[in-house]
Amino acid sequence: MPVVMARDLEETASSSEDEDLVNQEDHPCIMWTGGCRRIPVLVFHAEAILTKDSNIRVIGERYHLSYKIVRTDSRLVRSILTAHGFHEVHPSSTDYNLMWTGSHLKPFLLRTLSEAQKVNHFPRSYELTRKDRLYKNIIRMQHTHGFKAFHILPQTFLLPAEYAEFCNSYSKDRGPWIVKPVASSRGRGVYLINNPNQISLEENILVSRYINNPLLIDDFKFDVRLYVLVTSYDPLVIYLYEEGLARFATVRYDQGSKNIRNQFMHLTNYSVNKKSGDYVSCDDPEVEDYGNKWSMSAMLRYLKQEGKDTTALMAHVEDLIIKTIISAELAIATACKTFVPHRSSCFE
Repeated sequence: MPVVMARDLEETASSSEDEDLVNQEDHPCIMWTGGCRRIPVLVFHAEAILTKDSNIRVIGERYHLSYKIVRTDSRLVRSILTAHGFHEVHPSSTDYNLMWTGSHLKPFLLRTLSEAQKVNHFPRSYELTRKDRLYKNIIRMQHTHGFKAFHILPQTFLLPAEYAEFCNSYSKDRGPWIVKPVASSRGRGVYLINNPNQISLEENILVSRYINNPLLIDDFKFDVRLYVLVTSYDPLVIYLYEEGLARFATVRYDQGSKNIRNQFMHLTNYSVNKKSGDYVSCDDPEVEDYGNKWSMSAMLRYLKQEGKDTTALMAHVEDLIIKTIISAELAIATACKTFVPHRSSCFE
C-alpha cells in the first residue's frame, strides 16, 4: 500500500546521517521515483502490523512523521501508521503529515495545507459519493457524449423532483424498482417497490429500475467491492487494487414478487446480511471461497470455470470505474485548483 510522501523526506533531512538514511537504496520503506530516481516515496507494508519490525519504523521515527484521525475510528489506519513509526497527534493539531478524516474538509482548512501535508479527501468528492450528485453527473455525460457511451446505470429518477417522469415510466414497466436515500450507506433505507404508492417522499431519494435477472453464484446474489485510489484529478490518475471482495446475500434469489421485501435476498451489504441467521463468516485467511465473503480472485475463478469471459468482464468493470470518475472530474479538479495550494495534498 504505497502512499506518496513526495519530497517530504528530502526537505526534512538536516544532517549527513539523515541524508545517508534517505539515500539507502535498499530500505524496505523507500521507493525512488522521478526521472533520476531522486524523489523518495514512503511505502507501507501491511505485515508490519504483526512483525513490529524496528527497521520498518525507523523512517517515520527519524523524521518525526505524524498523523491525526478526525471524526472517524479507523483502527486499521492507526495500526499501520504506528507500525511504520508515525506518532499520533491531537485532532486539533496543525503539526501533522497525514490527516485521515471521516468527513470532508472546509475550504479554509484545505487552503492551509503545506506541501508536506496530505489528507484523504478531495474537495467536492461528494460529486461521486452522493448518489444524487453521481446520477446528475452521469446524466450530464450522457447528454454530452451520447447515451450509449455512458449507459452505465439503470434507468433512474430523482424524487420528488422527477416523480411525474417516474410514474410515466412505471406505467410502461411496473418493475420492480429499488429505492435508495441519496446520502446513506450500508443498505440503510434501501427497499424494493412494485407500486409508486409504496414510496415515501419525505426526503430526496433515488428510484432505479431493479436488475431482476442478476448474475448469480449458487443461486445467490452477490456484489463486488473494489478498491480504487485517485491521487490526482489534474492530470487524472486512478489506481485499481488487484484484489477485492465478493459479498453474498444470505437467501437464495427468487424473482417472485412475494419476496420483494426480503432484504436478505435482494441486498448484498454486509451490514444487512450479518443480521441474518444464515450468515456464514470465514475466519481462515487461507480460504477464499467459503461463506458470505469471497475474494474477488476466487469469484473470478468460479465464473471462469462456469464458462464466463472474466477478461472481458474485468475490462467492462475498469471502463465503468473510469467513466464514473470522469463524470465528476471537472467539478473536483476545479475545486482542487480553487482551494488546494499543492497538487499532491489530496488523495481518496
